[in-house]
Amino acid sequence: MAREMTALKFYFRNGETWTIDRRYIGDLWIKQITTSFGRIHGSEFVEIHPCAGFKIEIYQEGDHVQTTDINLGGLELGMFERARKFEDIERMDIIYRAGHPDSVYFPYKDKDTEGLDNVYQSTKVSEKTKSLYIVIDPTKNVDDVYSEQF
Repeated sequence: MAREMTALKFYFRNGETWTIDRRYIGDLWIKQITTSFGRIHGSEFVEIHPCAGFKIEIYQEGDHVQTTDINLGGLELGMFERARKFEDIERMDIIYRAGHPDSVYFPYKDKDTEGLDNVYQSTKVSEKTKSLYIVIDPTKNVDDVYSEQF
């Protein structure tokens, strides 16, 4: 029996989160998820699932904070603006109707010495569709992937 995905939960570098209900997600593609084992921030060795690339379209109705997400930046700016201003999504959980979520780590390279923004993440809101487009990929950016939307 296949598991039914109900939402995605993004984790930002500063600890903030953003949960997006499935009905607010348009285009979605996760490239080449693999299984690795590693130690993150001094933790025990754990199984992790890095991916080679990611792209998503989030409809404008997804521009809000769930009550389960404590996110002051999102409350002040709106989640679309927060994601555009700070390109620092580290990972996401794929949440299913039943069972445990799967965590997927994105390609990440610090833009500067502060280590808050990701060189590989590009984010834009379309004037045409009002959707937010995010691409996290070492070889492509949001304009390469979604040029027809802008």
